Amino acid sequence: MTSSFIHKKLQSKILPSACRSISSLAVTENSENFHSTHDTVLPPFDPFHFFSDYTKSGRCTLRNTKILHAHFLKTAILQSNTFMTNSLMDWYCKSNSMVHALRLFDKTPHPNVISWNILISGCNQNFSFEDSWRNFCKMRFSGFDPNQFTYGSVLSACTALGSPLYGELVYSLALKNGFFSNGYVRAGMIDLFAKLCSFEDALRVFQDVLCENVVCWNAIISGAVKNRENWVALDLFCQMCCRFFMPNSFTFSSILTACAALEELEFGRGVQGWVIKCGAGEDVFVGTAIIDLYAKCRDMDQAVKEFLRMPIRNVVSWTTIISGFVQKDDSISAFHFFKEMRKVGEKINNYTITSVLTACTEPVMIKEAVQLHSWIFKTGFYLDSTVSSALINMYSKIGVVDLSERVFREMESTKNLAMWAVMISAFAQSGSTGRAVELFQRMLQEGLRPDKFCSSSVLSIIDSLSLGRQIHCYILKIGLFTDISVGSSLFTMYSKCGSLEESYTVFEQMPDKDNVSWASMITGFSEHDHAEQAVQLFREMLLEEIRPDQMTLTAALTACSALHSLEKGKEVHGYALRARVGKEVLVGGALVNMYSKCGAIVLARRVFDMLPQKDQFSCSSLVSGYAQNGYIEDALLLFHEIRMADLWIDSFTVSSVIGAVAILNSLDIGTQLHACVTKMGLNAEVSVGSSLVTMYSKCGSIDECHKVFEQIEKPDLISWTAMIVSYAQHGKGAEALKVYDLMRKEGTKPDSVTFVGVLSACSHNGMVEEGYSHLNSMAKEYGIEPGYYHYACMVDLLGRSGRLKEAERFINNMPIEPDALLWGILLAACKVHGDIELGRLAAKRVIELEPCEAGAYVTLSNICADMGWWEDVMKIRSLMEGTGVKKEPGWSSV
Repeated sequence: MTSSFIHKKLQSKILPSACRSISSLAVTENSENFHSTHDTVLPPFDPFHFFSDYTKSGRCTLRNTKILHAHFLKTAILQSNTFMTNSLMDWYCKSNSMVHALRLFDKTPHPNVISWNILISGCNQNFSFEDSWRNFCKMRFSGFDPNQFTYGSVLSACTALGSPLYGELVYSLALKNGFFSNGYVRAGMIDLFAKLCSFEDALRVFQDVLCENVVCWNAIISGAVKNRENWVALDLFCQMCCRFFMPNSFTFSSILTACAALEELEFGRGVQGWVIKCGAGEDVFVGTAIIDLYAKCRDMDQAVKEFLRMPIRNVVSWTTIISGFVQKDDSISAFHFFKEMRKVGEKINNYTITSVLTACTEPVMIKEAVQLHSWIFKTGFYLDSTVSSALINMYSKIGVVDLSERVFREMESTKNLAMWAVMISAFAQSGSTGRAVELFQRMLQEGLRPDKFCSSSVLSIIDSLSLGRQIHCYILKIGLFTDISVGSSLFTMYSKCGSLEESYTVFEQMPDKDNVSWASMITGFSEHDHAEQAVQLFREMLLEEIRPDQMTLTAALTACSALHSLEKGKEVHGYALRARVGKEVLVGGALVNMYSKCGAIVLARRVFDMLPQKDQFSCSSLVSGYAQNGYIEDALLLFHEIRMADLWIDSFTVSSVIGAVAILNSLDIGTQLHACVTKMGLNAEVSVGSSLVTMYSKCGSIDECHKVFEQIEKPDLISWTAMIVSYAQHGKGAEALKVYDLMRKEGTKPDSVTFVGVLSACSHNGMVEEGYSHLNSMAKEYGIEPGYYHYACMVDLLGRSGRLKEAERFINNMPIEPDALLWGILLAACKVHGDIELGRLAAKRVIELEPCEAGAYVTLSNICADMGWWEDVMKIRSLMEGTGVKKEPGWSSV
């Protein structure tokens, strides 16, 4: 009766083949009853096939396992059959019930190595890695000798525990017991070293013995990819294929990930050919890796084709294709695939949602953003801190920080540090420095300990040296200084606040430095006019055998540009070519800029033509290089090519072209370019407006200057200065001074160039007292020490006003040594006012300072001629011939 009852209960729970085995087992006890009701005799019970079929059926639930366990206990079969006990224990492990598995293990009369292996592996499957280690130790104390599977499982537990020391002890034991060449054991150790120690150690283990196991190759290739040694991964894959090892799905997934990271599309296509050849194309993980490869290489058309070819798709596949469109800034397509994913009923996880939220970070997607927010709230994903953080970030990028703050307030009670960090970052990106610092202080008041992300976000917006030092002290106190990102943010903060010495001190004290750290410090030196130190720091980086990335090479090239050092720039270019990044967009743009700044415009064009992809920076750099080196027509032709190629044109590129037109003094071309700029909607940009003001000024159209200036939404210092200088150069001193007063009222502080325009305006209007007043205000009000050009304007002002003796006294009383320019201005004023004696003195000073200056001789000769002193004229001419000075003949382009 009992056997029949169990049989009936199991029939509804277990697959038919398993039921047949159990029924035959039940009949063994009462064969007479069975034969009386059944005509056929079933084969005897085969435990191996029964457990194998049941495991494959996917019905290893806790309830089914308990039912079978109860039946086997009743039949007393477990006491004599260790295989069946082990199989039951394995089912309990797969059912996530380690408590029952341990009870069964403890009651097993004669456990063997397989029993211990199942127990240790089960602990790993249920993330009880410490229990795995304890059971391994018990196994050893019980006198059992571990086999290769034991060592592999324990090494996996050591890796998960983050304990390389335990792992090394286990590996040493494995080697001692003769598992030196075992691929399974070595694969576990390779994985441990790659994740916890260094990839070099993992590679050393791999190379100790000639590998005859695909598992080992998979482990080392996967380790290389995880450690971002992607080129090494590709090389290892080639070696594997050359030794006639057949790659499997795990190999292909890893190597395709490496190709995607390197954007090596051609190599990736070759691997895809291998995938087709080996019949691994239907594997969902391999298919997803192929989609990721094409997405990372910006070939979304092929990525979509591969996605549609997949026989089976999972949430990772869908998320990968959505992320690909997000990376390509194709928000519409990303949203479309998300809708399709929902239609087919595919399970959606938080990674999918964060990808879609990233697609909605454009202002034009505000409607979709709100809809998605509502859906997230409805489906319960709102409670996930990762999703909430993505929501905060999305609203911040759209420009509605108030909505970001609302989401944050609704989830504030979770005390999730990541959300606080994102909110601080949102305030920082919106320029709300005060609110970001206030939120950081509130974290401290509520007893939350800011992590590296919060600290880095706050440091990125601090412009107060005092506040920065306070946060520095707090970071030292809580021990975050050892973190690379926090250290980099610290010295960048000091650099932005103008304390380069403290910045470099923090940099030197950092225990570890990555490429971002080196690049930031090199950039800091370059931005503060210490380009020589920047280049020296780059050399130190190479001496420490740190491989520069694109960002570091770009920073070094910027320093070479500032130094105008073609030789050093070529050295960095050579290194970039050896590192295979010479044609990358970021480095390529920096190379074009460096060659342009160094005057090697032919080399700049050659590098530009070799770039497979040209961005705004490379185009702007070459246009600017052409203009600055006098190749005006080439600058205009390149601008035309950029427009015809439908490349994005930014304000910097347009400013460079307008600057080139200003050199030509061609009003017709300038007007056409202005119309083009207006059509593109860039006329209100500050840099473009400033360039247009300068261009119209040089072309003599001061009215157009004023009109363009009025169209600039928020004029900056350069715009104000350009307008002041334009008025001054056209003799409209009063208008120039009005603009200067308006600039000060708007809260813009003048610089030294602004004061050149102001003093020049005073000079053209004969406003001597105002000139003195503005000259004195430079140091008193703004801390700007006057230079030669400012003093030259004052001498010109006094000379135009006929106050020549005062001009002479002014020159003699200057705090800096007067140069030939100042005496030359006074000499020109003496000619205008006919002061022969002072003119002789001024000419003498000019000749002493610049003996080869023909202008001084000619001016003095003209003064004497005006006075009718022809003998003196002849003497001056003779003196010119004696010293070898020749006057350049005049010429006209008319």
